[in-house]
Amino acid sequence: MLTSVDFSGRPFHFIGVGGIGMSALAYVLAKRNLPVSGSDLRLSHITQRLQENGVHIFWSQDASNLQCFQAASSQTQDAIAMVSSNSIGLDSRTQRTVQSTANLLPQVVCSTAIQSNNSEYQAAHELGCPIFHRSDILAALINEGQGVAVAGTHGKTTTSSLVGYLLLQAGLDPTIIVGGEVNAWQGNARVGQGSCVVAEADESDGSLVKFSPAMGIVTNIELDHIDHYNSLDEVVETFQTFAGNCQTLIGCIDCPTVRERLNPDISYSLDASAGATYTVDCVSYRADGTTARVWERGAILGRLNLRLLGQHNLSNALAAVAVGRLLGLDFLTISRAIATFEGARRRMERRGEFNSILFVDDYAHHPSEIRATLAAARLQIQESVVSARKRLIAVFQPHRYSRTKAFLADFAESFADADLVVISDIYSAG
Repeated sequence: MLTSVDFSGRPFHFIGVGGIGMSALAYVLAKRNLPVSGSDLRLSHITQRLQENGVHIFWSQDASNLQCFQAASSQTQDAIAMVSSNSIGLDSRTQRTVQSTANLLPQVVCSTAIQSNNSEYQAAHELGCPIFHRSDILAALINEGQGVAVAGTHGKTTTSSLVGYLLLQAGLDPTIIVGGEVNAWQGNARVGQGSCVVAEADESDGSLVKFSPAMGIVTNIELDHIDHYNSLDEVVETFQTFAGNCQTLIGCIDCPTVRERLNPDISYSLDASAGATYTVDCVSYRADGTTARVWERGAILGRLNLRLLGQHNLSNALAAVAVGRLLGLDFLTISRAIATFEGARRRMERRGEFNSILFVDDYAHHPSEIRATLAAARLQIQESVVSARKRLIAVFQPHRYSRTKAFLADFAESFADADLVVISDIYSAG
């Protein structure tokens, strides 16, 4: 049985290929000219993009999706039977035939959302297909190149997108795999020819420990996914293992848990007195962006302008500065790239305006994220020339019953910057 991911040409089959994390991996593999198929329950612009890049998609999650591999399995079993009945064994040609037919069985990829009673999963198991978790594929991609893995409870998507965009603009031609869609590469992934692989590294199911990147970033640590973790200490243990796997760890010491429980090689902070490797002063938060002067090890690097709003995004930008400098980029190159980054979709994304009402979409689903998002939105209103007539209305759909129950009191206090709050039904995400 195959125990490590094979990128030499063996097929991949994704159960639930349309998910934001799964689709990014399928796209990368397809762009590397590997045979990729998958299943999903509905058509979307994400699955359409995969189809346009050669991914064959089945519109159900049934055992029948793997029937095209049945013949290969049958041939393999016949050859194995010959081995057991032939005391002198098979000649080299027949051995190669056994190997080639076995290699026709796909490497099946699943996410945590796929349960063992899934009929397609069961069929893959019965066929003898090697079965990998999504994180195994991502780890193999990160670990084979100069990996930059971006972890943290909040800010992963924006930070990984910003780092990827910086390296792209600097001419390093990175491969980028993120948990959101970015207009700069028209999706959640791009494949480059450079050695750098920038990826969002998720801690939600503990798979973060599989990654061994050249550079790891930890933006912050909080208890969030209580369906997997019972306490903050368990979350910290996962991040500590990840930190130990990184050749260089970059951490935000504005987060007390990162500061006290991790020991980052390179640190960044918005507090100029914190003693971080990278910090800022002369900060200006405006409705149209943020400006700050950046310091590196006690020396001024220069002025940084970004279109993104709020303190949290300035912190994310400092992480990108740290990566760029570690890769040997000059600050002018870094600052010019960051100044043109427009953000990821569903992260303070402007969706349109009607009757002087601005509609903004954001994925904030944790109390800390809601506070940060609404604080940035409130700043926009305060900076507006007609702020006296503007209200901030938050329409929120809670994400997961378990999270809503665990943080109910904190959720209730997190909307303080809103003038009106509308709560919809809870999205179960399951």
